Amino acid sequence: MQPEVIVVGAGVVGLSAALALQMRGLSVTVLDREGPAAGASAGNAGALAFSDILPLASPGMLRKAPKWLLDPLGPLTVPPAYALKIAPWMLRFGRACSPAQVRRSTVAQTALMDLARAELEPFLAATGTLPMLRKEGNLQVYETEAEFRAALPGWQVREDHGIEVVHMDRAAMDALQPGLAPRFQRGTFTPGWQSVSDPKDFALALADRFRANGGTLAKGEVAALEPSGDGVRIRLAGGETLTAGQVVLAAGAHSHFLARGLGDRIPLETERGYNTTLPGDAFDLRTQITFGGHGFVVTRLSSGIRVGGAVELGGLKLPPNFRRSEAMLKKAQGFLPGLKTVDGKQWMGFRPSLPDTLPAIGKARATPRVTYAFGHGHLGLTQATATARLVADLITGAPPPIDLTPFSPQRF
Repeated sequence: MQPEVIVVGAGVVGLSAALALQMRGLSVTVLDREGPAAGASAGNAGALAFSDILPLASPGMLRKAPKWLLDPLGPLTVPPAYALKIAPWMLRFGRACSPAQVRRSTVAQTALMDLARAELEPFLAATGTLPMLRKEGNLQVYETEAEFRAALPGWQVREDHGIEVVHMDRAAMDALQPGLAPRFQRGTFTPGWQSVSDPKDFALALADRFRANGGTLAKGEVAALEPSGDGVRIRLAGGETLTAGQVVLAAGAHSHFLARGLGDRIPLETERGYNTTLPGDAFDLRTQITFGGHGFVVTRLSSGIRVGGAVELGGLKLPPNFRRSEAMLKKAQGFLPGLKTVDGKQWMGFRPSLPDTLPAIGKARATPRVTYAFGHGHLGLTQATATARLVADLITGAPPPIDLTPFSPQRF
């Protein structure tokens, strides 16, 4: 018996959508090339960054980018072997940094974040994962007064939206998080910042709940999606075919290849994220710390202390450059002098990113029976519950609670 919906992709976005569809009474199969939590959902920082309402594509990022791009191990880099291939995406990113586009993107991102925050705890309660939620806040630190002052307009936008922020001097920072290097004299604490205890464990728990609810998890590499009568045919790489009444495409960094076969050329690129997870006793970490000037965070998970972030725009095929992990770890040891950096485990994963920082959520050009849900960049975990709600509304015909125009897959 064919399922009513097949979700392509078993990361946190795909699994969340599958569970939301189950809650609407639909029969669902989740199909993934490797299985649940095998990609970016396994190795992120676990953050639910609802206060990140400002798009990555912004005039501030455009000013920083040239300096960062000159450092092959810095916060943002493009490997020389990939530079020509990514040039069209970078041009689109540059256009998305215009003040008018940033204003539009901020409105859209804020709406999506507000929806995600509202959906989070009911979703966690319904899926039995509420005990995995942590509310420990985030501390963004600054090395100079000038750096701190430059960040204030962005914090004011957040405050104007009702997000609580607390600007701190060194004494307040020490009381909140002892052990910071003397170079950091100012900070901004976001008390409402939340996280999950471990992103991989969280995604696997969602997979377990999906199965317990009667869902099917299957392995298979999708080669193509094809409209077929009153449904969708899924051709697998091995030649097998599956059919379903509806398909949700949530395959992360691989999604745009399948969307192309449905008439949608979506400029998705891959942020290759790196991290090192240290043993849990590596540092007495009391809140997540963001070293924004260096593009990485240090966060406490149930699996250890994770040092990671940065952006390498290098596609899916180049081999990992773990010197980036090592460079971040070396910086982290300088910034947190008591950090023990032995016995760490390195990781690299693919974050699917669109040039205006907004995901693609909506129907395929070729058929309304395929719904896209991908391109969340480094905010997939954060925006998963909102995306799940929107996907379930689109498939069941319910009116979505926010304007989906800014997220249209056809906006490019």
